[in-house]
This record gives sequence, structure tokens and C-alpha cells, in this order.
Amino acid sequence: MPVPNVGEGRRAFGFEQIADCGSMRVIGLRLEPGQAVPEHRNAIPVAVIVTGGRLHFDNGVQSGEVGTGEMLLINPGERHTYRADVATSAYLVFAGLPGVRSRTWSLRRKI
Repeated sequence: MPVPNVGEGRRAFGFEQIADCGSMRVIGLRLEPGQAVPEHRNAIPVAVIVTGGRLHFDNGVQSGEVGTGEMLLINPGERHTYRADVATSAYLVFAGLPGVRSRTWSLRRKI
């Protein structure tokens, strides 16, 4: 019988693909209080739309926070990180994926 993972930390963060049309992708992001997305870069622009809570961001030059109903734009190649002090959710919209043709939208359906 398997032993529960006692003492193991919670998931670092949660991502869920919501929609995809080839050249555009929408991802849902959920962070619990104290969770963070490690520093990273994206090859294309990303719009981060906060749908709940407050998202703290830092790109090495600027830092700040974005609240519910606000949007943050990330430039291609810009190093950045996010963190949450309260339960936070957001949509990440990736538009203009390189080398990908547009196609009919497909929405992820929960079973």
C-alpha cells in the first residue's frame, strides 16, 4: 500500500491550457499565497490579465503588483518572475506564436 507524501510541499503553481487556435494560446494560472513562478523568459509577447487576487511581478528593472481586472504586458525575451501573497488567478494570453498557422479555436473541455 503506498505511503502518503507526508511532508512534501504543495505544487509550486498551477497552469491549465484553456484555449488554442494555433497562433494564439490562453493559459490559466493559479497561485496560492506564498507561491511563485521562477524567473523565466518567453520568446513572444504575453498579456497577463489578473482575474482574482494580486500578482506581484519583477523583471529585474521594475517591480510592482497587478490587481483584479488589471493587465501586465511582458515583452519578448524579458526575464521576469511572479509571486502571490494571497490566492491569485490570471489568464496568460500568448499571441503570435512563431511558425504556427492559425486554426479553428479549440476550447479545453472538463470531463
